[in-house]
Amino acid sequence: MSVLDVNLHKLHIRDPFLGQYQHLVRDVVIPYQWEALNDRIPDAEPSHAIENFRIAAGLQTGEFYGMVFQDSDVAKWLEAVAWSLCQKPDAELEKTADEVIELVAAAQCPDGYLNTWFTVKAPGERWTNLAECHELYSAGHMIEAGVAFFLATGKRRLLEVVCKLADHIDQVFGPAEHQLHGYPGHPEIELALMRLYEVTEAPRYLALVNYFVEQRGAQPYFYDIEYEKRGRTSHWQTYGPAWMVKDKAYSQAHQPIAEQQHAIGHAVRFVYLMTGVAHLARLNHDEDKRQDCLRLWRDMAQRQLYITGGIGSQSSGEAFSSDYDLPNDTVYAESCASIGLMMFARRMLEMEADSQYADVMERALYNTVLGGMALDGKHFFYVNPLEVHPKTLAFNHIYDHVKPVRQRWFGCACCPPNIARLLTSLGHYIYTPREDALYINLYIGNQVEIPVGDATLRLHISGNYPWQETVTLAIASQEDIQHTLALRLPDWCDAPQVMLNGAAVKQDIRKGYLHINRLWREGDTLTLTLPMPVRRLYGNPLLRHVAGKVALQRGPLVYCLEQADNGENLHNLWLPETAAFTTFEGKGLFSHKILIQADGLRRTAVHPEQQALWRYDYRPSDAQPQTLTFIPWFSWANRGEGEMRIWVNEI
Repeated sequence: MSVLDVNLHKLHIRDPFLGQYQHLVRDVVIPYQWEALNDRIPDAEPSHAIENFRIAAGLQTGEFYGMVFQDSDVAKWLEAVAWSLCQKPDAELEKTADEVIELVAAAQCPDGYLNTWFTVKAPGERWTNLAECHELYSAGHMIEAGVAFFLATGKRRLLEVVCKLADHIDQVFGPAEHQLHGYPGHPEIELALMRLYEVTEAPRYLALVNYFVEQRGAQPYFYDIEYEKRGRTSHWQTYGPAWMVKDKAYSQAHQPIAEQQHAIGHAVRFVYLMTGVAHLARLNHDEDKRQDCLRLWRDMAQRQLYITGGIGSQSSGEAFSSDYDLPNDTVYAESCASIGLMMFARRMLEMEADSQYADVMERALYNTVLGGMALDGKHFFYVNPLEVHPKTLAFNHIYDHVKPVRQRWFGCACCPPNIARLLTSLGHYIYTPREDALYINLYIGNQVEIPVGDATLRLHISGNYPWQETVTLAIASQEDIQHTLALRLPDWCDAPQVMLNGAAVKQDIRKGYLHINRLWREGDTLTLTLPMPVRRLYGNPLLRHVAGKVALQRGPLVYCLEQADNGENLHNLWLPETAAFTTFEGKGLFSHKILIQADGLRRTAVHPEQQALWRYDYRPSDAQPQTLTFIPWFSWANRGEGEMRIWVNEI
């Protein structure tokens, strides 16, 4: 296991807020998704994913159904199960997972190849369409599942399956004349092989990642070569024949990564790729690749990142757009993209120990990632808009990708199991253990044991974050330990305060972390106070979509207006720049959550059907008073269909 990984058997989340999410995933989400994978959810899109494996294994007859990457849904579900078993053993769930693993093993070809779409539909076309057909993507997710299940249970069955798969890939791809000189159309294998390398310490996996990364964008383009070789056939026709082949920037294959200057193309592909590159750069001590990561992160974070931690502003290609093009209503912001953003941020933290990455990671987690799943654990968003007007969605096709409520399942169901595996593995994001310090990135309540040399540091974090401002960190180690704790000071907090055993702490702040080095003794207590006033956010003047508007944030949470509290036509609401804010605890659905109210204004029409479409005499100050209620954005659309918006007119 990597020295920078926390052993999830030694970390137990006790957080009043996110702890409930972990319970929800364990008790509701994982069983629900198992039913979905077996096509037992009424009125939901069928999955057929388990059936595909049975057919590929020869256990039953039938036709493959679903996307070419349908296998990845099963892999992500297995990974979620694995990390969940670290939190709480469950013999019945583990038995079900073992049976699925045996099914996966039965579907594997003798040479190690594993992909039910090609095994069932086109066994003679393996590795002939890397640009479009996701073979390496699906392999990567299964490798991640194999690593997770081994770390969680100690069982090697799935690990052996994925090692055989990885060894097959290593034989097929590489610089030798008899090998394919290609790379994945959808990155994922890179970050997965890095995980496999950490567990097995087999250098061939590290070398294969390096090959895939350096081969990407090399000319002549491999996508063109294989396109001609297979007779110019295409798997997808979404934007015309061979669009994935022709639009190489879509898959970040237009240039070598060393030459790329901008976050571009499919957002999930971009962050998955860069997660692997950052991990590779650190373990290989590769300064050039480190600079690539720094450059491309900076471009993404400074020009193409929503305040919700969403990325990918356009539905066409689920992709980045031009700099500062961040529309609120037609936005894509796929749930998987924010999960990938958290993964990228985690690897950057391991390499850089700079709080800017944790700030973005936290923003993505508490807003888009949580918002991607309903509070019941049975409905999901694929797309995460910052503004919704349901009456328009049914008629204007620029919104065809936007849903006003979460869905039970999807034909392309990558997001639901991705959310599940992220929430069950949260412990990997809370801390970054390094030899010189333990970096504390997220203030999620937990108990953890971290090796420090030959000793064990036991640390308890408690509080009611992100609703209340006080976080307590208590040392529970029986032996004294000399070490450094590095506490992240969030970018949203202007005046953080840290006390050690009731006394002020020396301000040794480096890259956004307060470093405290001492001989830690049992009972030592750090009290971190993070004042959480309601703050107004304004867009860069280049962000035309939010000109004249304001958004509200409290702590890491972005807030929104919803029709259920404020009535229809939210675009007619205005927030005075002098308005004061009142915070209060909600009820019912919002129990234990903090809501915000302010005195605002509403523009109204007495008889709209009798008025002209345009007027010369309207002024915002003529509007009528109305109390505005703001809810945490992640919780919107849990009360049925209605309007929602984050950015509000300011007067």
